[in-house]
Amino acid sequence: MKILVTGNLGYIGTVLSEELSKKNYYFEGLDCGFYKDDLLEKPVEPSKQYISDIRDINEDILTNIDVIVHLAGLSNDPLGEFESNLTEDINYLSTVNLAQKAKKNKVKRFIYSSSQSMYGISQSTNELDEYDSLKNPLTAYGITKWKSEQEILKLNDEKFNVTALRFSTVFGGSPRLRCDIVFNNLLANAYTKNKIVIKSDGTPWRPILHVRDACNSIIACIEAPEKLINNKVYNVGIKNGNYTVNQLADAVKKIIPNSEIIYTNEHGNDSRTYRVSFKRILSELKDYYKPKYNLDLGGQELFNYFNKVKFQLDDLEKEKTIRLKKLKKLRKSNIIDNQFYFNENI
Repeated sequence: MKILVTGNLGYIGTVLSEELSKKNYYFEGLDCGFYKDDLLEKPVEPSKQYISDIRDINEDILTNIDVIVHLAGLSNDPLGEFESNLTEDINYLSTVNLAQKAKKNKVKRFIYSSSQSMYGISQSTNELDEYDSLKNPLTAYGITKWKSEQEILKLNDEKFNVTALRFSTVFGGSPRLRCDIVFNNLLANAYTKNKIVIKSDGTPWRPILHVRDACNSIIACIEAPEKLINNKVYNVGIKNGNYTVNQLADAVKKIIPNSEIIYTNEHGNDSRTYRVSFKRILSELKDYYKPKYNLDLGGQELFNYFNKVKFQLDDLEKEKTIRLKKLKKLRKSNIIDNQFYFNENI
């Protein structure tokens, strides 16, 4: 089996490389390289690496590929709003184009990294189901994820299996760590400053998923029989995996007891709040998707990872772990242009 991972030099992709390597899979990586040098430790390398923009995919790369894991894109709400027109181009048009070319080149499985951001504001007190619950994306990121899902699932047939994985908010250690996502940010602040900084009132709900469990769900869709995953959409998380931001803060305080919880309330009553059901993936893929990390165990893993890499305040506050800061620095330095392409004269 030959696997292509797009976005393999990102936060999740770097951990997925480790997990695929442990299972002795042959895999290649395709990434634009924005974050390739933002490392806390040496990563596992793919069998072959392509540094290329997903908008300019060369079909030759797809020859003899059996599975595509599509992680590439502008990867959260703040990044998506930074240049919303580019979010449309990168996250939506390029995703559909890649899927079309994959089908043309006889790729067997297309595993799409989607998002629960498409649920947006939920007025329901019930946990949200993949198919029956209202989609109400608030941001360019959420909108493009929802549009992409709908279009690429139309391509599904007996020979081209499409599966969409709507990840919860991911956390946990990675050589290319991100601290611009909620639980990583809370624990990183506590670790470096002894402060747990909450920018909302703490009441919004967030589904949380450890990065290695996210990778576990991808591998489950590589290994499961086609009939189980064909044309399926899954919310990816764990049993009882919905938490308020206040509960996340309390979990951090259990790990670092001398830290102080501080409410800045600069985001007010954050409108992005939703609770998600994971019954479908935990039942249909129970023989393949076996998550290991609850919040306490995952939080301890991240704390241990900070110790391992000697995590410092600079790692938290500079562009190494904050994607929006990195993109702004690349733009300001003229390393990338206004369309997020690398300048050829650099």
